[in-house]
Amino acid sequence: MVKSLDKIKGPIEQELIHFETHFRESMKSHVALLDTIMHYVVKRKGKQIRPMFVFLCAKLFGETNESTYVAASMVELLHTATLIHDDVVDDANERRGFFSVNALWKNKIAVLVGDFLFSQGLLVALKTKDFQALEILSGAVKSMIEGELLQSQKARRLDIDESIYYEIIRQKTASLIASACSAGVASTTKDEAIIEQMRLFGEKIGISFQIRDDLFDFGSDDVGKPLGIDIKEKKMTLPLIYALNNANTSDKRKILRIIKKDHDKKDKVQEVIQFVNQSGGIEYAQKAMIKYREEAFEILLTFPKSPSRDALQQLVLFVTERKK
Repeated sequence: MVKSLDKIKGPIEQELIHFETHFRESMKSHVALLDTIMHYVVKRKGKQIRPMFVFLCAKLFGETNESTYVAASMVELLHTATLIHDDVVDDANERRGFFSVNALWKNKIAVLVGDFLFSQGLLVALKTKDFQALEILSGAVKSMIEGELLQSQKARRLDIDESIYYEIIRQKTASLIASACSAGVASTTKDEAIIEQMRLFGEKIGISFQIRDDLFDFGSDDVGKPLGIDIKEKKMTLPLIYALNNANTSDKRKILRIIKKDHDKKDKVQEVIQFVNQSGGIEYAQKAMIKYREEAFEILLTFPKSPSRDALQQLVLFVTERKK
């Protein structure tokens, strides 16, 4: 049984309390408008899953320290920046049930706010001369941008196969979770082999996490993400790729035509969702999600049992079995 997030936080409860102060300080500005927006963003922050990965991974190999807080702040600042920029790119008016920054302050302000958060993320590391965290997190940002551009490039032609899909989600989603894990570990050990193992652990979690997110597109639950939104945005996700690969030529041509030309029609999007559900795409993606999760567990279980290791296991289950 998956524990609640509050119970999972047990081994790092004090760290998360101190992190709140650290994070708020890193978002302060002398510009009144920016400070107002930062206050709005902080009040509506998410579950802080990525900082949790930083602290739990760090505690596997030692006691948390200033470098751990730097890594956690960087991860959350960069993650928040990407969400604000994503809302601009996707023309989204809501984020976690509240108005998005671009909906309230328009695109120009939202882009600049995202840029501010990116710069603050880098400055947090430079102020403490934490160059390893800077290198790890800068690499993640580069990967996220490349993944987003690769997805946009492929969406135009709808020629994504499984290998391209995995490359996109490895860069877009998994790279930040991988960097959270490796930066956390790097704050408490200098063993490069262990840092790399935990980077790979995070990457596998990130891939599993994204497959779970993609599955929401074809479900019936209210998950805070509009049903069929990936189809409307012409994103080729694993359930759809599998269904198309196993369809006859006529059905494949028909579905691709809908995605290219009728992706904004509700009844046509529903037709694609039904096609994927009937083609075994959901079950195939669920198996892939579990496979990557199990591979992550195999890495984690090579390290000594501890409250942090148990909490990490539960956190992985939480993010891959979540309902929204």
